[in-house]
Amino acid sequence: MDDIPIGALLAALLLLILLSAFFSGSETALMTLNRYRLRHLAEAGSRPARLAERLLQRPDRLIGLILLGNNFVNILASSLATLLAIRLGGQGAIPVAAGLLTLVILIFSEVAPKTLAALHPERLAFPATWIFVPLLKLTYPLVALVNFFANGILRLLHLYPEGEETRQKITKEELRTIVNEAGALIPRRHQKMLVAILDLENGRVEDIMIPRQEIDGIDLEEPWDELLKDLRDMPYTQALVYRRSIDKVVGFIHARRVMQALMEGGLTREKLESLIREPYYIPEGTPLHTQLLNFQKARRRVGLVVDEYGDVLGMVTMSDLLEQIVGEFTSDPSDRIADVIPQDDGSYLISGSANVRKLVKKFGWKLHTDGPRTFNGLILEQLESIPEPGTSLLIDGYPVEVLQIQDNAVKTARFEPRRVTD
Repeated sequence: MDDIPIGALLAALLLLILLSAFFSGSETALMTLNRYRLRHLAEAGSRPARLAERLLQRPDRLIGLILLGNNFVNILASSLATLLAIRLGGQGAIPVAAGLLTLVILIFSEVAPKTLAALHPERLAFPATWIFVPLLKLTYPLVALVNFFANGILRLLHLYPEGEETRQKITKEELRTIVNEAGALIPRRHQKMLVAILDLENGRVEDIMIPRQEIDGIDLEEPWDELLKDLRDMPYTQALVYRRSIDKVVGFIHARRVMQALMEGGLTREKLESLIREPYYIPEGTPLHTQLLNFQKARRRVGLVVDEYGDVLGMVTMSDLLEQIVGEFTSDPSDRIADVIPQDDGSYLISGSANVRKLVKKFGWKLHTDGPRTFNGLILEQLESIPEPGTSLLIDGYPVEVLQIQDNAVKTARFEPRRVTD
């Protein structure tokens, strides 16, 4: 070794430090790759992405390979540094050389390359795959031996590196965060729609249904002239048909079929009843995302929500459900009924039948949605009695004043959008 020029030893030491930086940086780059973007690039035909995905399928082997290489070059660099210290300064220079080498490796082979890799993982990881794939094949017996002992220790701890646990999974809340943090990559309106789809699981059909007392229907027991007038004035695509009471539902009738029969001039009671389609019932408590699929499977667009006794609670339409995702988009006449009227002083007049979830979604008010579905229900829940006009209270910190009472329920209340905190 004494015949090797000092310049050659210094060049070899520099090369080893660069190799150490390569192993350290590529390890961080590969481990910080976005697995979902990586899968997208691989499916799009990117060869480096496919190689990186293959390496990351068994991270224990990849880490074993990188650490073998990194430790080998670091140990060899330490030996060369010791030899150089002896050649240049004798035995007393060895501690100085060890300290300098430690500092150089820490800065140039660890901190700097790993920081760069964390900031630009794809730039470092993809070129490194061309080296690691053949290198893994070349050193596989040694890597397998190291993994055998390392994985054996993990199995004693009931961890299985080669199993399903190594695959990245994403939860609904993590997906929500990804969508919200997408920034300009996803338009804001599309972000809201994606988050609304995730929120469907938290809602139930009774949260968006038209209450029983607000359902407009057609009574088959009416005189024929009045019945024809009701059919001609149908404001909806489909109408509920019943006999005398909503408790005796016959089914639903489509406006297009009625108009076609009227134009042909052959509409009779018998013909009308033949156009009625049997009712579609929805159990209360059905999650919104489940009902969306149920509507699709049953090829229906409207259904009646019933309780455990079979009593009708309300009606849900496909448009009501889709509005939970895309927002209001229909020109339904019921959309023109103002549940919320803004006032000049900044307050709002709210109908007692207003849906709480819609208020929260539209105005961003922090009202709890895990209790009553209507604003009237929130007030009665807070007071635990039927209030008198002029009664004031706080609901979730918002000042509310009851203005009108009708049929033992709050018809109208004034709502202040400012929260009062203790």
